[in-house]
Amino acid sequence: MTEQSGKAVVGGSSGEDGKTRVTILMALGANLVIAVAKAVGGLFAGSPALLSEAAHSVADSLNEVFLLASLKRSKRAPDNEHPFGYGKDRFFWSLLAAVGIFTMGGCFSVFQGVEALRSSGEESHSGYLVGLGVLVVALLAEAASLAKALLQLRGQAREAGRGLLQQIRLAEDPALRTVLAEDGTAVIGVLLAIAGMALHMVTGQVQWEAGASLAIGVLLIYVAYRLGKDARGQLIGEAVDPGMQLRIRAFLAEQPEVDAVTSLLTMRLGMDSTLVAARVDLVGGLDSEEVEEISGRIKGEMRERWPTADHVFLDITDASDEDRSRAGRDRELLDGAAAEHPAGR
Repeated sequence: MTEQSGKAVVGGSSGEDGKTRVTILMALGANLVIAVAKAVGGLFAGSPALLSEAAHSVADSLNEVFLLASLKRSKRAPDNEHPFGYGKDRFFWSLLAAVGIFTMGGCFSVFQGVEALRSSGEESHSGYLVGLGVLVVALLAEAASLAKALLQLRGQAREAGRGLLQQIRLAEDPALRTVLAEDGTAVIGVLLAIAGMALHMVTGQVQWEAGASLAIGVLLIYVAYRLGKDARGQLIGEAVDPGMQLRIRAFLAEQPEVDAVTSLLTMRLGMDSTLVAARVDLVGGLDSEEVEEISGRIKGEMRERWPTADHVFLDITDASDEDRSRAGRDRELLDGAAAEHPAGR
């Protein structure tokens, strides 16, 4: 087996990281201010929904710190202990952010809702107007942060030739995806809190506000589950999208010296690092020097076409009939997967 490795830098990758850092910092600043305002307003008004939203903002603030750490730590150079680099650090810190949303946001919100339902005392409406004012300001701040994340995604969508909704669904940067999920959830959560507080004031029934708090908690738990599931898949080791796999297979099969591509394995090692391992059968009549030259040329061309493919392994082996049949079945499965996700990069 032969190997080609090196540091690949995607065009615009550092620029995108810079934009993501600005987006995270903007979200962090907004969440810190909003968390304090919500906590003060919630204590003053005695509002469980507003206190739930304060917990939500505290969780989001801590998560932004995690995401900032992921941007820096994932860029560390490979070393003897981590020869493939630290790209997966980005996925790890995103998993911690999901855990933070679940514990500090979702669980606390559910607790506040349950406590409000169990409360048997008279509810005071003093300060509720202040609380509603805090929520309106929070809504504007969260919407501004969400708009910044959406603008960055729209730019990425334009470069990739996709629609905005497609780009949101296919977003691969866990840091940007987490900020987008947090801000989107925050906007919905603030609207729920406003509705719960307003209905509480009008009807005098705390159940409205308790219900809003429970709804916020359930929403946060669901978002945390989805983000955690994505981060888990990335940490375990995800293949690149089916479209890219098909293009790599097609490139290898097009080489005049390649008789068959019997196996192709890929794994994302980070935002700009990918491992590619292919087993190929070359045409007969080649000596060892020719095999080395062909292998080096193929790997060099692959790096030019796919800069993220910075770890390429080619296994030159004779293919059996069984190998060729399995390769055909794998190709059919890839064709089906690529048809379901035509916008894959």
